[in-house]
Amino acid sequence: MKFIYFMLPALPATESEREALRPIGHKTEKWQQMLTEVRELAKMADDYGFEAICFPEHHLHTEGMEMGGPSSLYLDVAHHTKNIKVGPVGYVLPSHNPVKLAIDTAWLDQMTQGRTVVGMARGYQERWFNAMTQLLPVQTATSDASERDKLNRELFEEVYRILKLAWKDEPFNYDGKFYKFPFPYPASPWKAGDYTRRFGADGEMGEDGLLHNISVVPKPYQKPHPKLFQAFSMSENTIRWTAREGISPVILTSIPEDYRKMVEAYQDEAGQHGRDLALGEDTGVLRSVHFGRNKDEAMRQAQRGVSGTGWREFWGHHGFYEVFRRAGETGDVPQTIERMEESHYLYAGEPNAVADKIHELADNGNPEYFVWWSDQGMLPFNEVRRNLQLFGEKIMPQFPG
Repeated sequence: MKFIYFMLPALPATESEREALRPIGHKTEKWQQMLTEVRELAKMADDYGFEAICFPEHHLHTEGMEMGGPSSLYLDVAHHTKNIKVGPVGYVLPSHNPVKLAIDTAWLDQMTQGRTVVGMARGYQERWFNAMTQLLPVQTATSDASERDKLNRELFEEVYRILKLAWKDEPFNYDGKFYKFPFPYPASPWKAGDYTRRFGADGEMGEDGLLHNISVVPKPYQKPHPKLFQAFSMSENTIRWTAREGISPVILTSIPEDYRKMVEAYQDEAGQHGRDLALGEDTGVLRSVHFGRNKDEAMRQAQRGVSGTGWREFWGHHGFYEVFRRAGETGDVPQTIERMEESHYLYAGEPNAVADKIHELADNGNPEYFVWWSDQGMLPFNEVRRNLQLFGEKIMPQFPG
């Protein structure tokens, strides 16, 4: 099992401080405090042997909750560490120009000499997504098979296909629903055509003196590209798509029987497309972990952290509690950490009890990647640091790999 440390990151503050300092997202001193915490936790995770440290992509959060996104953050973390990989889980593909994103990810991979991962997501937060995609006929994903949702998925998959083409060691052209390359398509004027014909990539210039293909540079340091993750998967259709594409889904579904069906679907679909995988191989899970001298103490910590107020007051409004619904259950899902713990998303207790839960997870679905959602910025830093220390010293040695 490989472990990934997932931070929002968040501007450090209690709820009362966030209210008193509103909007905390404008406070430079809080940004500097957050960056200091992120760097120290990254160094610790690197020393303990975590596979990667990852962030989501979100913007405009004046509340200070999710400040991840720019490639400069990943480069900063890489600069302060030695071995751990960095990257997002994930880039919201429909909000990106695919050629620009291919360039940014390849630059980061080159500058870190292959210490990067690339996660992908469809986008669900209207405030920033709609602002950044206003010239495209799409809105956020709704996961309800509506026309709006289908259009979002179409754009997501088109950006993904172009990324794969752009990372290859050859020029390409693309005629899609949303993007066309080169542009104007199918051939574009390029005054330095003779120079490109002499020194550029074969196939960029046509016999007519026009540009017929483009070639993104740099290419990724890792070949053919960095490891790909899909965040955060809750549907079998998405799981099967990732299996066909060789992408590792980070599965949010946590109820054991539902989670088991997801990893079985991934294994089955991968096998149908020539990938012979063990159960759980090339898949991941997202979990919340809290330590205490006993379960009650750990649950009280969870209530103060990202699994408590954060879920209820922020992510709960976006429908994430539905993942904790049991088969056949109707009505509203209780928005409590108790429901999270019952659904096997939250592991709380002393280290041995937490280890037992991860052993149960390994027995049920054996994920290759365990993504731990950190409480950086939501709990006092000494508690966050202590949790990471306990995880690195008490949990990880029991799960080599």
